[in-house]
Amino acid sequence: MGVSKSNKQHQCYIAVPSQIINSLPSSALQTLLEEAPKKKTKTSDPSKLKLLLTNPRFWIFLLFLFAFAGILLNMWLNFDPFSQYPCSISQEKGQISAAPQLSIAAVNEKSIVNEKSSEFWKQPDGLGYRPCLDFSAEYRKVSVEILKDRNKYLMVVVSGGMNQQRNQIVDAVVIARILGAALVVPIFQVNPIWGDESEFSDIFDMDHFKKVLANDVRIVSSLPSIHVMTRPVEEKHTPLHASPQWIRSHYTRKLRRDGVLLLRGLDSRLSKDLPSDLQKLRGKVAFHALRFNPSILELGNKLTERMRSKGPYLALHLRMEKDVWVRTGCLPGLSHEYDEMINNERKHRPDLLTSRSNMTYHDRKLAGLCPLNALEVARLIKALGAPKGARIYWAGGIPLGGKEALQPLTKEFPHFYNKEDLALTGELEPFAKKASLMAAIDYIVSENSDVFMPSHGGNMGHAIQGHRAYAGHKKTITPNKRQMLPHFLNSSLSETEFNRIILDLHKDSLGQPELRKTGRDVTKYPVPECMCNTTTIHSSV
Repeated sequence: MGVSKSNKQHQCYIAVPSQIINSLPSSALQTLLEEAPKKKTKTSDPSKLKLLLTNPRFWIFLLFLFAFAGILLNMWLNFDPFSQYPCSISQEKGQISAAPQLSIAAVNEKSIVNEKSSEFWKQPDGLGYRPCLDFSAEYRKVSVEILKDRNKYLMVVVSGGMNQQRNQIVDAVVIARILGAALVVPIFQVNPIWGDESEFSDIFDMDHFKKVLANDVRIVSSLPSIHVMTRPVEEKHTPLHASPQWIRSHYTRKLRRDGVLLLRGLDSRLSKDLPSDLQKLRGKVAFHALRFNPSILELGNKLTERMRSKGPYLALHLRMEKDVWVRTGCLPGLSHEYDEMINNERKHRPDLLTSRSNMTYHDRKLAGLCPLNALEVARLIKALGAPKGARIYWAGGIPLGGKEALQPLTKEFPHFYNKEDLALTGELEPFAKKASLMAAIDYIVSENSDVFMPSHGGNMGHAIQGHRAYAGHKKTITPNKRQMLPHFLNSSLSETEFNRIILDLHKDSLGQPELRKTGRDVTKYPVPECMCNTTTIHSSV
């Protein structure tokens, strides 16, 4: 072996392949160890040169010499004077040597710890509230008589998207209880927008639904044979927010006479202000009975695990689809062309506008009636402390403008995923072209998130807000659009001042317990009817 010394006294050892050493005769090795030959005279003998070239030992020695020179050259080219190990040979491109790898891992681990310990992920104080569905003795007594009845059946047809259907199923169960009737498993009307023909059992676990409500309402899969050939009486004139008294006075006689009552369009037909036991029943249906079909639940939980594999995550429900901009009377703000597209669509279909058609777009925006666009969402969550490396799951349909519409968000928060990004090949195929099933997957991953925020109100946002409250008041950000948007338009504010204002506006909108007020849905605000703490327990005794 040859030994070389650097100026810093580091020793470098050069390994010579054993094949070369073994191929050299002992005389050649001896020649290498001897002193260099003396200088030859300027004249040379052609016969001696010819003899040298024909000698195999000469070629072996020359090959060894070239190999030795190549190793030295490689060492010189890869020598790093700033390395802790100046004589080490670097690895192939793309690999990381052992010492730097440790330091990078340490930096990444520290970064992950900082991300997890960020104030943004801190959960609100739940004030000790927990699920509390204790029905009164009178309710339980009446249940015995209701479950014995075999003469009255309520049929309902539910419509809209998956979350609208959920709301109507909740009300259908309560109406069946009010009337003392058995509930036939709800019929799903084919959605005219998406053409989704999913049935109840495609989305929800029917056996679980029946089992959970077994002591409250009798659930049957179909009408008994005695009523199959009878055309049920259809009631089309149920008013908005009908009280239990109104329902009994208008439907009980018809139900006793015909045995079957058919109701359609139950959206918001039942009052939000009901007796305590019926409010608890509402909560029992929404938070316990309506569990998703096992196949949907399995995939939703898998996607949740993939999101959480590297720490906490934020779920955003983005309402940026074309039909949302049309229905809300708002503009996406992507470009003049997109704004014109929405305005023209609205002119041709004025019936799509949900309400307050006399308001201008600017008035709607400042009133907080418009969905937040991607830039506004990015500014909001950044001001609320979302770290740059936050992992974000976004739920919702394809936004108008496609990926371009999401650029302000993806630029600020690059770890941005939806179900298509997370699912393995073939996992979404059973649910393809079924909007209700895809919405159910979004619901599961969003409900399981560490932080949830909708960009606009709506059935899904409200349902998840209530579900997260019932699960222990997990952090749910409710954008204070009406008060924050003027500050979004104020370009004179520094980033520090803007962030301070936004944080202050949302200090009480992070999912803390909030008592249900008159007119509000208990499935969105489960306190106090469906949840209690030590204080409420003692005060009710």
